[in-house]
Amino acid sequence: MKNIVYVLISIVILSCKGQDSEPKEELPSISFKQVEDVQLSSGKLLRAEVFPSKHVAARNVDVWLPDSYSEEKKYAVLYMHDGQMLFDATTTWNKQEWMVDEHASALMKNKTTRDFIVVALWNVSELRHSDYFPQKPFESLTKKTQDSLYVEAKKYNIPFKQLNADSYLKFIVEEVQPVINRNFSVLTGPENTFVAGSSMGGLISMYAVSEYPNVFGGAACLSTHWIGTYSNKNNPIPKTFFDYMETTLPTSKTHKIYFDYGTKTLDALYLPYQETVTQLIKGKGHQHNKAFEGHDHSELAWQSRLQIPLEFLLKE
Repeated sequence: MKNIVYVLISIVILSCKGQDSEPKEELPSISFKQVEDVQLSSGKLLRAEVFPSKHVAARNVDVWLPDSYSEEKKYAVLYMHDGQMLFDATTTWNKQEWMVDEHASALMKNKTTRDFIVVALWNVSELRHSDYFPQKPFESLTKKTQDSLYVEAKKYNIPFKQLNADSYLKFIVEEVQPVINRNFSVLTGPENTFVAGSSMGGLISMYAVSEYPNVFGGAACLSTHWIGTYSNKNNPIPKTFFDYMETTLPTSKTHKIYFDYGTKTLDALYLPYQETVTQLIKGKGHQHNKAFEGHDHSELAWQSRLQIPLEFLLKE
């Protein structure tokens, strides 16, 4: 008799589920393991190797946790591009790093910023330009101009053959963020979620906060690669970015936006556009398009000023 009652109850429950709810897509089972062969000054680094995706090529995703990390607290989240360049110069291609762990730890220790963790999204070298080039501005160009830019990229040995930025952002928002929220003690909502990067990473950070303003509450864009390629000659790209930002970049009423630039090497090519950037963002209430005289286009330069955008985005 008990068995019959149990079966009937089960049938009713299953029937109700079928009527009242749709099956939800399960999050993938992602394992984060501590990285032992990385040199950190503080905190610890966890890695999900070859993070699977329906949207982009699989890549590593690292999570840096401060020494004070505790499941009893909740932390803001900073998503950063070019994740393999952030923590340990001995492992990077040019033997330079951002010193994220040093800066983040010092800022939190001094109570200059809120407590936060860093999600470091590795790039895939041969797809970096395609993943990071803002898609909608590029698509606003004529087909002829688009094709000419692919040709120019090839001339400069830039592996740029397709547009993938919209898919890359879906990877972050639809695949990585839910896993981070499930596995770590984090605060959610745009007021607790930020994005940062340099060069092409600056472009995709600007694009991320513009396309997903309800996800990211702020962006730090260092040495933003306004020219898109490596030449200023008859270059239509900067205007497409500025037109896009004019209509889409969030205002200071709801978001924190930081830009900066150096004056040497590749950053020197951005100088003709900085006054336009400054005026454009001022029109939206933002104040930060900071010049750093003598800074070049390198991790050493970004390392030397990283504390400024971190404090701005995550001020206590």
